[in-house]
Amino acid sequence: MKQALYNMIFFSTLILVSTLSCAQSKTYMDSLQSHIDGYVKDHEVVKEGDKKYLQFYPIDQTYRVTAKFEKATNSQWFLMETSGHEKKLYKVYGTVSFTIGDTPLKLNIYQSQDLLKDPEYKDYLLLLFTDKTSGNESYESGRYLDFTAGDIKNNKLLIDFNKAYNPYCAYEKNKYNCPIPPKENDLPVEIKAGEKKYAKNH
Repeated sequence: MKQALYNMIFFSTLILVSTLSCAQSKTYMDSLQSHIDGYVKDHEVVKEGDKKYLQFYPIDQTYRVTAKFEKATNSQWFLMETSGHEKKLYKVYGTVSFTIGDTPLKLNIYQSQDLLKDPEYKDYLLLLFTDKTSGNESYESGRYLDFTAGDIKNNKLLIDFNKAYNPYCAYEKNKYNCPIPPKENDLPVEIKAGEKKYAKNH
């Protein structure tokens, strides 16, 4: 009798945990889809008739990771390469370390000198990267993720590559001056999450 009662409690708990997990997963998927829909709707460069050419990987929670953050010390300003003729001044704000699958990975997060002077964007941080999909399924010059200093809590940063987006030069190459990810931010894995290559020839 006790064993039967134990089994009933165990399986009831298992079902409850599974149900909660599914509910949380659905909430996450809905939230991300809403984020992508808003991104497409409010896109500042791709106009209404061309929005059908915006492409995205299926949402995958594998690419949502909590990274360990280490702030840079004595970081110097440097000229970051861009898609145009004008280089831009950035410095390494810190480094994030995380794992995708079984692969340990590391990326630098950068701070813009120009934005540091703007009270509205002084806490803005840029994580830009290339990976093994770059030039094939995703934009060849890399993708971006935006953060603020306030997103870093207890030396941890939640990184969701499902929110990775293309810089403006992915749509109009000769019009914009987009920072290009430094070599140290080239990931040796495929990041099959976020925005894909723009499907319209330009």
